[in-house]
Amino acid sequence: MFIYRRVRDLREDHDKTQKEIAALLNMQLTVYQRYERGERELPLWAAIKLADYYQVTLDYLVGRE
Repeated sequence: MFIYRRVRDLREDHDKTQKEIAALLNMQLTVYQRYERGERELPLWAAIKLADYYQVTLDYLVGRE
């Protein structure tokens, strides 16, 4: 569950909306919202893209640091 809180926190820290991040990931807003709430598992490709976008490691994103 840690990854979903970290994804939300990073988005909020960068003053981005869920709609902006959904567009970055080329997905519908409702799909992204489900990832952020932990209702769906975040795919690896999306985690990599978010880590690159926020300039953090995948380890940080998933709470392994």
